[in-house]
Amino acid sequence: MKKGVISVFFAYVIWGFFPIYFKLLHDAPAIQIMTHRVTWSFIFLFILVSLRKEVGLIIGRLNKKIILIYLAAGLLLSINWLTYVWGVNAGFVVETSLGYFINPLVSVSLGMIFLRERLRPLQWVPVALAAIGVIYLTILHGSLPWIALVLAFSFGFYGLFKKIAPLPSIQGVTLETAAIFIPALAFLLFSEFSGIGIFGHSSALTSILLALSGIVTAIPLILFATGAPLVTLSTIGLLQYVAPTIQFLIGVFLFGEPFSQHQLLGFSIIWLALLIFSVEGYMARRKTIHNPTVTPVSTD
Repeated sequence: MKKGVISVFFAYVIWGFFPIYFKLLHDAPAIQIMTHRVTWSFIFLFILVSLRKEVGLIIGRLNKKIILIYLAAGLLLSINWLTYVWGVNAGFVVETSLGYFINPLVSVSLGMIFLRERLRPLQWVPVALAAIGVIYLTILHGSLPWIALVLAFSFGFYGLFKKIAPLPSIQGVTLETAAIFIPALAFLLFSEFSGIGIFGHSSALTSILLALSGIVTAIPLILFATGAPLVTLSTIGLLQYVAPTIQFLIGVFLFGEPFSQHQLLGFSIIWLALLIFSVEGYMARRKTIHNPTVTPVSTD
């Protein structure tokens, strides 16, 4: 249990400090950062699953349905990564953190709509409060916080596909990046031959950071995949706020992004929603533990 908590915690800590890493790549266009991240992530993960002798297992599970699932997941992941990198380097780290704060509530709502999962009565309260918070921030700025919404919904829909995806975490991410590897590599080659490529044509630090983006992406995924099976869902539910909290603090205090009292009110409404959501989830899980019910186990 302790080992699992440490692994998951450090996974979220690393994700939380991602803005600093990608801010160092501010000279590179977001689309090139994203495609480098996809390319190097696939290369690193492919080597990893090869060393673990799992390539054959992945290939053996492939069929049309699985390919479509992981293709969709890969596309959603690339949208999420592109939006995140653009937001960080355009000076919207606080708004990117908002996206990951509201993501759990978006995921619950998507589960209700697409998977027919029923919301418990008290779960409607945080969902409604989050909507009020987003509407308030929209009125405050005169436009939708689209970066936060794209991040929340792209990752929310990504989570939907992951729910029906049959492969373990690392194998799954390998297949997701494989699905978009060829387009990403083709774009990078086109950029290089057309003279707009950044790799090898900027500072040595930029090229090194681009090449290391695959390892940087994979390490927290591996930590999470290692630790998640060893901890309870309630623990993950609490730890998932570590990353956006760190991102928020980095945006406000390290990068000096403006954060007014009106923004604080909007965020506070959403933080209240998350508090209610977390407490309700914890109480519901405790009730389930103390009042277990026997449910049939699927053999599909």
